[in-house]
Amino acid sequence: MSATPLDANGPGERVDPFSDPGELFDLYHSDGRLAGRVKRRADVHRDGDWHRSFHCWVTCLGPQPSPAPESGPPPATGASSPLLILQRRGRYKDTWPGRLDASVGGHYRAGETLQDVVREVEEEIGQAARLEDLIPLGHRVSVSEPPGAGRDRELQDVFLWRSPFPLAAFRPQPVEVHALEGVAVADLLRLWSGERDAIPALALATGDTIAPREVRREDFIPTFDRYFYRVAAVVDLALRGYPYLVI
Repeated sequence: MSATPLDANGPGERVDPFSDPGELFDLYHSDGRLAGRVKRRADVHRDGDWHRSFHCWVTCLGPQPSPAPESGPPPATGASSPLLILQRRGRYKDTWPGRLDASVGGHYRAGETLQDVVREVEEEIGQAARLEDLIPLGHRVSVSEPPGAGRDRELQDVFLWRSPFPLAAFRPQPVEVHALEGVAVADLLRLWSGERDAIPALALATGDTIAPREVRREDFIPTFDRYFYRVAAVVDLALRGYPYLVI
């Protein structure tokens, strides 16, 4: 079936300079079948059309453990363990600016394949990933209504990249990404289980500075399906070597 453009020349207000409202997306049915049409990004989000996106969760090497203090609290949980990278979205993003999200997220442009969309990893966090290094975690159906941004209905392909790099080796894209924030997976599980109200994080901003900060549940994009809790659980299993991984 040939793709037929819809609303290809309609108006659109550009908020995020890296999210072109005129960019064309393939449309899908809710069960993942191609609908055979393409449509402008802005109109897809306005009308709530189903489209595909790519999420890549990335772990990085944690900092070397510090000597135990003679008094006071122990070092932060997971100080020498891999950290899971959270992306704090840039303030110009057209949806959920400033909220925490997957390490890397991007849309499939019209006609693109998974091999093509992996480019988002290098574009957003400054390190290239090979498709063969990504661990598939399954698919997610996401429906949200971001304030002032219509209806977002995504079919998300979700992957994990266990990167060999420390947090300092990444380079967050300076407009799309406000910061990359590394957290211990065990701490993230405690946060989303309700055991903790806040957890420690290491935040890498665009100036290459790493600073400690706290992360709270309200920092994340709101979800009904407890997505971030589920991701933390499956990444924990992956780090332990469990082979059957699905969100």
